[in-house]
Amino acid sequence: MEFCSNTWSHLYKVDKELIEKIQHRFTNMITNMEGKSYENRLRCLRLWTLEERKNRQDLIALFKIFKGRSRVRIDELFMMGENMKGTRGHCLKLRKTWCTRDITRHFF
Repeated sequence: MEFCSNTWSHLYKVDKELIEKIQHRFTNMITNMEGKSYENRLRCLRLWTLEERKNRQDLIALFKIFKGRSRVRIDELFMMGENMKGTRGHCLKLRKTWCTRDITRHFF
């Protein structure tokens, strides 16, 4: 379910709901979880929702890009915000650049 989640990035709410239903059904099939709500099952099994996992994967991918551990260079997707107004004393603010391709438009 999470393969290439940064690129695919659940463009539509319907897609997100369909994938979330898979986890919903799977957690319901586990023994002793039949009567519990979906949120309680996730809490008991220490699982995250699809949206939480997607956000985590995006942050991990951004960290790898920022540290140079990815083939993607940071200046291909972001601009460093050195002189941005409203920053709180550091230059590690990122601004997303304008996208010309669909794959980069929906990435992050």
